[in-house]
Amino acid sequence: MKRFLHQNAALPLGRQVGKKIALFGLVFFFAVTSIPFANAAPRKGYEAKVVTAPIETIIMAPGETKTISLTYKNSGKTAWKRKGAGYVSFYTADKNYRKSVFEAKNWFDATHAALLKETTVKPGASGNFKLVLKAPEKVGTYKEAFGMVAEDITWIPGGELKLVIEVQKPGTVAKAKPASAPSVKLVSDTSAPTLSAFLLLRSTKLVTAEGNEQIVYKVGMKNTGTTPWMKREVRSSDALAIASVGALPTTQIALNTSGVVEPGALDFLSFVFKAPPTKGMYTIKYQFAANDVVLSDAEILIPVEVTSDAEDVLNSPVLDATILQNMIPEPMLRIGVLIVDEETNNEVKISCNTDWKLVDGNGALLAEQAANQSINAFYKNSRYYFNRGQGLEQSSFFLRFVPNTEGAVCKIENFDKRVTRRAGYAENTFRNILELRYNSKKDRTWVINEVKMEEYLAGLGETSELSDHEFKKTLITIARTYALYHFERATKHANEFFHMNSSADDQVYRGYEYEVNNPSIRLSAQETRGVTVTYEGRTAITPYFSRSDGRTRDWGEVWHGTVAWIKSVPTPCDAANGRKLWGHGVGLSASEALCMAKSGRKWDDILKYFYQGIDLTKRWM
Repeated sequence: MKRFLHQNAALPLGRQVGKKIALFGLVFFFAVTSIPFANAAPRKGYEAKVVTAPIETIIMAPGETKTISLTYKNSGKTAWKRKGAGYVSFYTADKNYRKSVFEAKNWFDATHAALLKETTVKPGASGNFKLVLKAPEKVGTYKEAFGMVAEDITWIPGGELKLVIEVQKPGTVAKAKPASAPSVKLVSDTSAPTLSAFLLLRSTKLVTAEGNEQIVYKVGMKNTGTTPWMKREVRSSDALAIASVGALPTTQIALNTSGVVEPGALDFLSFVFKAPPTKGMYTIKYQFAANDVVLSDAEILIPVEVTSDAEDVLNSPVLDATILQNMIPEPMLRIGVLIVDEETNNEVKISCNTDWKLVDGNGALLAEQAANQSINAFYKNSRYYFNRGQGLEQSSFFLRFVPNTEGAVCKIENFDKRVTRRAGYAENTFRNILELRYNSKKDRTWVINEVKMEEYLAGLGETSELSDHEFKKTLITIARTYALYHFERATKHANEFFHMNSSADDQVYRGYEYEVNNPSIRLSAQETRGVTVTYEGRTAITPYFSRSDGRTRDWGEVWHGTVAWIKSVPTPCDAANGRKLWGHGVGLSASEALCMAKSGRKWDDILKYFYQGIDLTKRWM
């Protein structure tokens, strides 16, 4: 399956309930409240309706294997097939393509569970599936979710399956359920009206934020019951209420009473919450309620990674406390550009536009390739594997794809955002070295781009060709400062072996293709080359955000402590345009800075307006 089918993808379901625009590398969402109802049309003609599926807890002994019969009606307009393009099967859902502990021997893998039994199921007919479950050895209550998929085409609406499985020791099983009782109770499409929901869409799979950062989150809830929804809510427990933002009651995070959501339709709810204040991994739990009834099968679990609280970032040690008056070599940054997962079939295919070589993490030569010759590579079971056309070879050390000419361009050939993320560009080409590296801390493999600072800035997506030139120089300078700040500390992503990632939770980096399409960004970097924001001889921390509501915030209003150069300043242009705060509000307001640039203010003057008492120091030639 490809990632554009994932839960967090922007799928064309139902009516549009808002509009997204990109500005300064950030995404804005404007809700439209006048829509009377949401319709979820079948995607590409695919739709399903449950006929028989479990609705009671399934009880199993540790290690026991049990077969569950499933029947779904093809209520769409496209025939289902067992083989060939678009074949129909079940994958693990909720966290899509999640490895299941109930994997049985007949599964394709730990994420791919059951195949359609019939060769073809025409519209109006019913199809059958045999879902085999093998219980883990650990006793306890498990929740499993599966979804029906037309391979490489779509998740099929109505094909959701949620199970509660109780793994009990044999003696406990006998007491809990008489042997004569049916092992599985089934639901039929002729059953009484029910309230049920399925979390079908979410704005992002993992939220990455700094401590206390405000997060705008959106979910798409599908009505999988037989009762229309008149009222829809996202609720929190009292423990989470202190993290919520807005004027709703403490346990009511979002409310929608506009229109009616019929069975099979989709409803969208947006809400805002604050990330926890301290560094760590969290799961924020919300409840979904329809018609004033909390639906236990529709919990909203949001994984949140707090990269650092503000005080930790501010006080983290400089690893190399170089006196800033002295010039330093241009830094070589390490940027995490791609997590290697299902989006690329858990491997990468890489080539470079000059002669290049593959070396391992110790510098040993593994292969020499001509320009545009590719190598397939992946990590599995503590080994790195690669294929240069001579069969599968392996290494104990991570792999580096190194062009013979510095600054040449390498390409991840089997990664294309136009296909998997519905982006406008592929964004799969990067200057200099690429590295394939697994980290045990988060159990995932990254492609890391090792690139010089100024070449990194040339591919930065925080602004575009259309922005005023002085504004571009402003943004590039604080982006350079941000990158240097974390390069000097090397602590933010140290457990994953790079300084920053390429997404908006650090700085949006789009690589060589963006550089080619936006040449004035490279020019802005050249005209400010090596210049960073400093305060009293040290690299300054320079937060920035999208837009303000008439003023910026002191550091201490949002985060911990005091930062001498970050004080609240008026933003008259934002105020005159009636703008509302978007972002944390600390440091530079991008919309105000753009307005200042258009009115004739120079980039250095703009920086000194938002960051008081700073110097602009050239660090390298």
